[in-house]
Amino acid sequence: MADEEPNEAEAPVFLSSVAEVARLLDLDHGSSVPENRRARHLAHAVRKPLLDRANLPEEFFAPLMAAAVHDPDPSFCRWFVEPALYTFGRRRVMTTLLNYLRTGTDAERAGAERAWYCAHLPLRADRSPAYAPDGSRDPALDESRDVVDEWLEYAASAHWNEV
Repeated sequence: MADEEPNEAEAPVFLSSVAEVARLLDLDHGSSVPENRRARHLAHAVRKPLLDRANLPEEFFAPLMAAAVHDPDPSFCRWFVEPALYTFGRRRVMTTLLNYLRTGTDAERAGAERAWYCAHLPLRADRSPAYAPDGSRDPALDESRDVVDEWLEYAASAHWNEV
């Protein structure tokens, strides 16, 4: 196929999720951008403001995770996973992705697998203001060994990805 770029017009959940993140950040919603490029435009617009914030209100979590799972370009789901990791913690992000794996559509399960890879990013105090001034954070936010074990157990026993 000559044009292998993801068609964002076919990803309405991604567009609505990214538009919600942009709305919560009080950013321009990209209404002047053509429909088939609007989601990626908004994703670019929210990237830096998300990482520049020390914390995000609770209302950001669901649209960030939905955008990560529904992003039609697997190279960019990190843009939503990373700020969620810093603010809400690795444990919560991974638990949500495990839920997508267990209960989601085939497309959501595939998206959860892509986002799961990004959920293992190393977190660095110099990368986010979410850390205390001394470079520390609550270790309970990132304790996820049991969730990783559940993911591996479920993935090994599930047959949805063999189709």
